[in-house]
Amino acid sequence: MIKSEALLAWVLTNHADSVLAYKQFHKVGRFAEKTESTPPPTVAVDIPIGSRCEVESTEPGLHKRGTVRYVGLTDFGSAGGVWVGIEYDEPMGKNDGSVEGKRYFTCSPRFGVFVRPDKVRVGDYPVEDPFEGEEM
Repeated sequence: MIKSEALLAWVLTNHADSVLAYKQFHKVGRFAEKTESTPPPTVAVDIPIGSRCEVESTEPGLHKRGTVRYVGLTDFGSAGGVWVGIEYDEPMGKNDGSVEGKRYFTCSPRFGVFVRPDKVRVGDYPVEDPFEGEEM
């Protein structure tokens, strides 16, 4: 109790009218006692590693195809949950299979990307030839 009384006396004499002092004294917001957070529930994802896939794109007519290299939880992303690591067929990615210094899979720079499972369609997606249909 002495700490609380000392803190109250200090607050009343120095910063009685501040919101920060109120939050500190009443343990509100970032001053609240930390409780153990429960990890987000893991959702079963049926995306086999090594399978061919196509990643949903916001650009019409653009097919981002690749191979699934990682499925699981990551240390990045504030929302948590399951991510799918894809190695693209072309350099349209954002990384080389590592994010913030942690390696999840290995591929060439700019060929790797992590997306949410709902953006991935697994199936028979062969590697596209960018010059197919062009005559010399």
